[in-house]
Amino acid sequence: MEKITPMLWFDNNAEEAMNFYTKVFKNSKVVSVARYPEGSPGPVDQVMVAEIEIEGQRFSLLNGGPIFKFTEAVSFVIHVGGQEEIDYYWNALTADGGEESMCGWLKDKFGVSWQVTPQKLIEYISNPDKEKAEKAMQAMLQMHKIDLSALEAAVRD
Repeated sequence: MEKITPMLWFDNNAEEAMNFYTKVFKNSKVVSVARYPEGSPGPVDQVMVAEIEIEGQRFSLLNGGPIFKFTEAVSFVIHVGGQEEIDYYWNALTADGGEESMCGWLKDKFGVSWQVTPQKLIEYISNPDKEKAEKAMQAMLQMHKIDLSALEAAVRD
């Protein structure tokens, strides 16, 4: 058991989220599912808590009701390689009601915030050449989904 596991609070769609995330992330699995029993505060047989694993990181998903909502104050960074991987996660996570934001950030259809972050972006904005780093930063600030060719062009100019 991990020492710390993020717990994501859902209204009544934790099972849908469990299935969605384990479909989007290829290296993922359902670890366990506990359903509400008779006499509990939730609907009988609805997922109460599910534990999933994505890329070795465990997440607990709770059907806790409509009391709390997700905010951008907490997000999950997906470290990716090239544009194909950026496009895959961006398209998968914004599908069916997700929302694009700025600088590689998005919300999925459940309201969970993600950052699709290529290693090249980190390299460009942390370049010891301050002028190149600033050009990369200015280019990134104009983007929703990260466009590696536009970043590369900005750094070259």
